[in-house]
Amino acid sequence: MDFQRNTRRHQPAALEALLTEVRACRACAQHLPLGPRPVVRAGAGARILIVGQAPGTRVHETGIPWNDASGERLRRWLGVDDATFCDASQFAIIPMGLCYPGRGKGGDNPPRPECAPLWMDRLLAQLPSIELTLLVGQYAQRHFLGARRKPTLTETVRAWQDYAPAFIPLPHPSPRNQPWFKQHPWFEGEVLPMLRERVARILPQRSAPG
Repeated sequence: MDFQRNTRRHQPAALEALLTEVRACRACAQHLPLGPRPVVRAGAGARILIVGQAPGTRVHETGIPWNDASGERLRRWLGVDDATFCDASQFAIIPMGLCYPGRGKGGDNPPRPECAPLWMDRLLAQLPSIELTLLVGQYAQRHFLGARRKPTLTETVRAWQDYAPAFIPLPHPSPRNQPWFKQHPWFEGEVLPMLRERVARILPQRSAPG
């Protein structure tokens, strides 16, 4: 019992030290066209974890997670306002790749493969209060669900009940995915109401967006 109390007392300091280490990471600097700028947010008491792909250019410039059109849509999906979303004591945000990876022919490059093995488990170990992990996109789903994920992202998202209550797989909220949203109306009709209800139960004091 004394050990548990001691762990809880020192955990915020341990997490802060780890975040400082993460933000100083230069492991794949030579592969990053805009240079390293790890973007991560976490508080020891956070209850919802969002695992996305990697920062885009706007997030890289500002250092603020999901500070773009994709983030605006994600907050609407969750039914939370900016202040709630940015509260590290409620939401932890750890992308699969912590830095902007550059662009390829079809959009942003995949997350750098160095990131998750270096940092993900160490960060998760400092977040004991997580009740729900949102897996945004195929890279997060592949990492956390492994062989349990379905052959396609669409099938994985539609089978969300297979991964609940710990995980909810989601498509990426990028404006580029607008055709996907139109082709799969069940996502807005079935998955989003469930998602908002889960968030409301976990964060009952949140402020709904106006």
